[in-house]
Amino acid sequence: MARVKVYIPNHTHFTARIPVRVTDLNYGNHLGNDALLSIMHEARMQLLGHFGWSELSIGGASMIMADVAIEYKGEGFYGDVLTIELAFDDLSKYGFDITYHITNQNGKEVARAKTGMLCFNYQERKLMSLPAEVKAKIETKA
Repeated sequence: MARVKVYIPNHTHFTARIPVRVTDLNYGNHLGNDALLSIMHEARMQLLGHFGWSELSIGGASMIMADVAIEYKGEGFYGDVLTIELAFDDLSKYGFDITYHITNQNGKEVARAKTGMLCFNYQERKLMSLPAEVKAKIETKA
């Protein structure tokens, strides 16, 4: 059976630290997959905020998630503080990937993930080109 493999680039644009809350646990008493996706969303919001952007305002565009892939590497538990190293990668005409390398406070790898983000105009309900100023800012920070 083929397994998902997520490539983590050598560069990092931003590092977030997010604690695992009791509400993030599942019946196995460890970090649930749905909660990890929410933690990644929070980390992405912090990354965008670091650049002065938001999901609805990134150089005149908005963003929409086209895909997500998560490669689980270990468990997360209540009280863990996750370090999430985020990077923009694989820029295209319409967007980019954001990668997430997630470890706990002991340096143990919890997950590798990526989200494919596209520029989107919500009023016209259609894709937009990646704004040149966004591309330039991402490329100079890599």
